Amino acid sequence: MARPDLFLAQPQSATLEAALAERFTLHRGTAPATTRAVVGGGSLRWGATDCDRLPALEIVAIHGVGHDGVDLDAARARGVRVTTTPEVLTDDVADLALALWLALERAVVANDRSVRDGGWGVPLARRATGRRVGIFGLGQIGRAIATRAAPFAGWIGYCARSAKEVPYQRLPDIAALAAASDVLILAAPGGAATERAVDAAVLDALGADGVLVNVARGSLVDEAALVSALERGVIAGAGLDVFADEPRVPAALRALPQVVLAPHQGSATREARAAMEALVLANLDAWLEGKPPVSAIA
Repeated sequence: MARPDLFLAQPQSATLEAALAERFTLHRGTAPATTRAVVGGGSLRWGATDCDRLPALEIVAIHGVGHDGVDLDAARARGVRVTTTPEVLTDDVADLALALWLALERAVVANDRSVRDGGWGVPLARRATGRRVGIFGLGQIGRAIATRAAPFAGWIGYCARSAKEVPYQRLPDIAALAAASDVLILAAPGGAATERAVDAAVLDALGADGVLVNVARGSLVDEAALVSALERGVIAGAGLDVFADEPRVPAALRALPQVVLAPHQGSATREARAAMEALVLANLDAWLEGKPPVSAIA
């Protein structure tokens, strides 16, 4: 029996591609009309036109948790299942959020650079213990960040679409959260509802002693406003794992010493990537067997 056609919308690891090749006929670059499955990453852009080009399409399997670039309504209307890989990367993204925050507060990157250049004396850094931490988005990742921050944060607040049963203070909007926080950590999903949620007004509210950490989506931040705020000292620094136009990072951000940059590596651990790949395959295997996918969102 011929193997179903699968379109690799974005390159995957050699391990995952090899496993997919055992189950499917893989296509890159152009998807044939007989394509029944699509695999892409969290930055995949897939809309109604894409679905219409592939009349045999039945499933879009995302290797990641982000799906703001996928038109779920269009997929549902055409009977196309959409799956993601939730939960298995929660701890790793939360760990990175704390790492970026601590690297900012203690000037770890700047100090490393100084020592490598033969220096020793460096400006004093800032104590992380006791800082007020605001988390925008309190889903699984946001809660994991809060759990990690709780032992030494002076206060934890959050902003989310609904109240959660947690011992943290809920603020009505992101501007109020920023005003109450020393550290603003972004963990909300992307999409129209959160696009440029961090604008000039929010950065002003965060203040000259505040820092921003983004492990969510680059679309949540007005990058031009962020660069301006950093250059003018409106906020003290930023730790960024995601950007508006990846992999292109604005030169102005790369030039600022009070910014810690990472290449969208929240899930980049051996353990998380192995679990994500296994879940992609589990979703596709279930579909091939005529069963409901393991982690479908549409």
